[in-house]
Amino acid sequence: MSAIVRDAVARDSLLATYRGGVRPERWTVYQDCYSVPVDRVVSLSEFIFEFYSSPVFRIERWLLRIVLGVKASDADLKALAAGVSQEFSVWRVADRTVTQLLLCDRFERTRSWLRVLPLGGGRTLLQFGSAVAARRDSDTGALRLGTMLGSLLWVHALYSRALLWAALIGIRRAERLYWGRPP
Repeated sequence: MSAIVRDAVARDSLLATYRGGVRPERWTVYQDCYSVPVDRVVSLSEFIFEFYSSPVFRIERWLLRIVLGVKASDADLKALAAGVSQEFSVWRVADRTVTQLLLCDRFERTRSWLRVLPLGGGRTLLQFGSAVAARRDSDTGALRLGTMLGSLLWVHALYSRALLWAALIGIRRAERLYWGRPP
C-alpha cells in the first residue's frame, strides 16, 4: 500500500488560487495538502464519491445531521460527484475543473479541496487539502488562527489522513468489484 504524504499546496490548485468568498485574505494562514498515488486512472467523480461515502466521512455526515440538522444523502453525493449539484451538506461548490473540486462551508470558515492528478502510465495522484479561515487579531491586526484551533491542527492532520486513506480503500475496493476495471 502507498503511503499518504503531506505535500505543499500546489500553486495551481484551486485551494491556492481561489479568491472568492468573504475576505479572501483570511485563507492564506493555514492550508494543507495530503497525497497518495493509485496504480490506475481515477476520475474526479469517482474520487469525490469514494471520499464522501467512506465510513470515516459517514461519521461526519451523521454528526452534521445531529448537530446542525443538515442531511446529506447518497443521492446528494452522487449529484455532487456527477457535477449536477452545487451543494452537499454544509458545503457549496466554490469552483470545479475536470480534475479539481473546491468546497466552501456555508459559514465561510473552512474549505475542502480534492484533486486527481494524472501521473502517466495509468497512475493517478489523489490529493485532499483544507484551508481554515484566519481571524484578524484585535491588538496587532495580524491574521492568525485562534489559540484553540491552532492547538487542534494535529487532530485535523490525523483526520485528513484517515479520510484520504478511507477514500483510497474505497477506490481499490471498487476496482476489485469490477474485476480490475474502473466503474
